[in-house]
Amino acid sequence: MKKIQIKDEYITLGQFLKYTNCVSSGIEAKMVIQDGLVLVNGEVETRRGKKLRSNDQVEFNGESFVIE
Repeated sequence: MKKIQIKDEYITLGQFLKYTNCVSSGIEAKMVIQDGLVLVNGEVETRRGKKLRSNDQVEFNGESFVIE
């Protein structure tokens, strides 16, 4: 599990996927999220604007991340 530090209070799920280079664009982020391919804290998340905060866990494409 990779630890990712953010400098603000939160980051949106779409921004997070771009920040971690899981996707190359916002459009790609929107598509993978809407298709139910992203898990947040073990559950499918379909909202691109979902706010991720410290200790949230994100899983996508076989990779796991935790936000610090």
